[in-house]
Amino acid sequence: MIDQSIFLRALRKENNEVPPIWYMRQAGRYLPEYRAVRSKFKNFLDMCKDPDVCCELALQPIDRFNLDASILFSDILTIPDAFNLGVEFKEGEGPVFNNPIRDTQAIDNLPSFDPQDLYC
Repeated sequence: MIDQSIFLRALRKENNEVPPIWYMRQAGRYLPEYRAVRSKFKNFLDMCKDPDVCCELALQPIDRFNLDASILFSDILTIPDAFNLGVEFKEGEGPVFNNPIRDTQAIDNLPSFDPQDLYC
């Protein structure tokens, strides 16, 4: 069944009667099901680091709107968080960096890592 997905057929450049619909969203903040999940987390980044929750959030628009595909739920600020820049989400203010990069020495001091280590 998944092999006949309109989205996958479009990726293979096969003809479809209708174009596939996929959904890119700004965290779906307006969806009540998103807000219900978000309310369980004090910290937004903690929510972004939970793979089961990210999967659930990515599937919410598919379930609600019968779409053909969705994008993995995450946030771009997980990257500076991984570099120990002290990212915090402050209510009413947004993201704040406790350890911002202010000069080239700060860039040189960023921790290095092997991406393969993340998957072992």
